[in-house]
Amino acid sequence: MPDIFPGILALCRRPLSLFERVAGAMANEEPGIVVIEDRIAAKELTRLVGRYFAEMVKYVVDVERGIIALGGELHADAEHLLLERGCEQRDLWGANYYPGRGPEGCIEYVALINIRPAVGNRSMEIQDEAIRARVRELTYRLVGAGEPLE
Repeated sequence: MPDIFPGILALCRRPLSLFERVAGAMANEEPGIVVIEDRIAAKELTRLVGRYFAEMVKYVVDVERGIIALGGELHADAEHLLLERGCEQRDLWGANYYPGRGPEGCIEYVALINIRPAVGNRSMEIQDEAIRARVRELTYRLVGAGEPLE
């Protein structure tokens, strides 16, 4: 009789939820994405910058609520976390933050989630200057203005 237990066990294993994958709920890891409403601590920013990428951290801004989901491998993961918190898709815009590049070079307004032909944003880059200004304002206030990491 063939051993069916490995097949049954494989069927019973559930995939990790987004929270478990992104926030590191398993094995008591530190979260890979944090939602911030106040200025992030320098030590926490340093941890997030080094977690997935050597020089930068991805983030998603809710331009209406004034909050940021910072970290993760994909902008879509941070976006999903904000949607789960009740944010509206139309208010969420992705960018990348590069510490140490100063105010003019620290923000890259590029993310796949920014492609929205229905609202006139046909590229990955945020094209609306008012939205870019709001993303910049919230980035400077909650994350930083391109200062070097400590």
